[in-house]
Amino acid sequence: MFIDIHTHAYRRKVPFVVNFCTIEELLARYDRMGVEKCCIQPIVSPEIYFPQTNEDILDMAEQYPDRVIPFCNIDPRSLTNSPYSDFVPVLEYYKERGCKGIGEVMPNLRFDDPLVQNLFYCAEKVGLSVTCDGSAVTTGDFGLYDDPGLPMLEQTLLKFPKLIMFGHGPVFWSEIAKLETPGSRAFYFDRDPMGNMVGRLPQEKVAEEGVVPKLFRKYPNLLGDLSDGTAYNAFARDEEYGPKFMTEFQDRLFFGTDMCFPDMPCELPELLIRWKNEERISEEVFYKIAKGNAIKFLGLEE
Repeated sequence: MFIDIHTHAYRRKVPFVVNFCTIEELLARYDRMGVEKCCIQPIVSPEIYFPQTNEDILDMAEQYPDRVIPFCNIDPRSLTNSPYSDFVPVLEYYKERGCKGIGEVMPNLRFDDPLVQNLFYCAEKVGLSVTCDGSAVTTGDFGLYDDPGLPMLEQTLLKFPKLIMFGHGPVFWSEIAKLETPGSRAFYFDRDPMGNMVGRLPQEKVAEEGVVPKLFRKYPNLLGDLSDGTAYNAFARDEEYGPKFMTEFQDRLFFGTDMCFPDMPCELPELLIRWKNEERISEEVFYKIAKGNAIKFLGLEE
């Protein structure tokens, strides 16, 4: 029923921070959820998780070729921490081995940092999409920082028109509507990096459109990654506007889970099914978001 455009798994259990699934745990959860295939995105930046190799993901794809689609990833500080590092040969290597995109890019740098922009430049040159997480702060968190209104994302979409970028995470999806205040767009860690988180996600209905739908209309190289609870929140907060957004951008939205531990809540499947049954979205819209767009994007057989 579903193809997951964004998930995670580790070859072995990691001891701390996040209890990531093993591939066996992930696929067992998918069997219960009705997820047929998944794109596993390696974590290579050390801001919050233990880094893993691209080879781990390739091994999982080799072990379960009918279920796992590999993505590759590069920390933009790799290979001499230079804005001129040539990632092209590395990315070509992984593309030749079946990787369908780059992600999840999540160092806690500015979106317009020259190191980050260099990664985008190389990704466009090779022809691989990029999935980024975002943050509302520049220290003590993970994910690329952008200002309210997402100007750095827009500049990137303009600068690299052939680069396919997946919008993902709280900073992106909070701006499906106009922000009430600039700070009401994400959670981030308090003084203790392993302690409490502060901030909030918008819960109110969409009184006025935000920058996200405007960016979708202006930039065809922007796609929507619906993984993790922040995307769910963006749509579930308004059961009138959410289906309208899905219908307007039905060809550019992709189901995902961002599964980080075996029993992580995932409410999006039920929301999509309910909206289909209530005829808030059509069967065609449901199919495209659930797996049709992924089939086309990933070059899979029906």
